[in-house]
Amino acid sequence: MRQVAADFAAELQDVSITASDGMVLRAWVIQPHHANGNAALLLHGLADNRLGMTGYAQLLLRHGFVVLLPDARAHGESGGDLATYGLLERNDIHQWFDLLSAQSHPHCIFGFGESMGASQLLQSLDSGTHFCAVIAESPFSNFREIAYDRMGQPFHLGPWVGRTILRPIVEVAFLRARWKYNLDLQAISPEDSAAVAKVPVFLIHGQVDSNIPIRHSRQIQSHNPGTPLWEVPNADHCGAISAAKQEFEQRVLRWFSDHSSRAY
Repeated sequence: MRQVAADFAAELQDVSITASDGMVLRAWVIQPHHANGNAALLLHGLADNRLGMTGYAQLLLRHGFVVLLPDARAHGESGGDLATYGLLERNDIHQWFDLLSAQSHPHCIFGFGESMGASQLLQSLDSGTHFCAVIAESPFSNFREIAYDRMGQPFHLGPWVGRTILRPIVEVAFLRARWKYNLDLQAISPEDSAAVAKVPVFLIHGQVDSNIPIRHSRQIQSHNPGTPLWEVPNADHCGAISAAKQEFEQRVLRWFSDHSSRAY
């Protein structure tokens, strides 16, 4: 990543925060020398790390954005025993937002997340993060729905398997998380957060997403019908930047530009 920063005549800095539960979380801030006055927080997916957001960082650095790339808790170099899919991460994101605001003093801070990162980003909107606008690519609608999907996917079947035959496994998993880790998985609901969000949200989802089916973004949109959803033809999970690179760049930059006057 230091080479990427050098390619854009930008300065890379290692930063960290201490989360509310004492976990130390780590990130990079990349500051271009010819910044446009705005910044973006980039959030990766499950079993990935901040390096997975390199392509998005390059896109935004090319246009003068300061970018912050954190390792989510229990990922990369960040601490934590468990990913909580937004229960704790929503507050982590709030802290990253505050760090970026204090350090770079941008006019606007935007958010972009993919998959788990997109779902966490949406949930952060009800924790007081004042993004000018956010983009969520391939988010899940709520944890119960994605659990139903996970039950059917090994058999190449739909979520009906999790809702019916294998539903007891889902219920036991929810109860175990509550008992062992004090985590209420039922409360993980990006769709509920998006429904009441005051921050403009742009949804992106591949039409052939085999990991998180497109119905999840459609369900999120149904809770807030004013939310735009770009359904990307021939794109699999988080694949919009590959399937439609030029259009992806144009839509992302236009969304941020259209909301750049909405300073926090």
